[in-house]
Amino acid sequence: MSVELNHTIVHARDNRESAEFFAELLGLEIAGEWGPFVAVALSNGVTLDFASVPEGQIATQHYAFLVSEEEFEAAYQKIRDRGIEHYADPHRQKPNAINHNDGGRGIYFMDPAGHAMELITVPYGGRPKA
Repeated sequence: MSVELNHTIVHARDNRESAEFFAELLGLEIAGEWGPFVAVALSNGVTLDFASVPEGQIATQHYAFLVSEEEFEAAYQKIRDRGIEHYADPHRQKPNAINHNDGGRGIYFMDPAGHAMELITVPYGGRPKA
């Protein structure tokens, strides 16, 4: 068996709010709820299991997602429509813009718990050579 990431726990002030924010933004579904977790399934079988924890225990994490051009455009439109602060760079020096790194498009924004989210349409380093 090869090694694959199955799930990761994402700390949130409100697990449902964060899970719904993420799922709705990217057109995903809530995959289930058990114990303190609200899970959102990604297309590669990995789940993000959002868990409510006290705000002082939330350490900002970075989550990057490879999406199609269509998924990027739909999410970017929602980000603009909702007035969500977004940046072309991780240091937040280029507001209200996207980047075109590696021949694709990318954007950075914060989720409701303060995690740094990134959407990219091309993997870092560019598309694999055929």
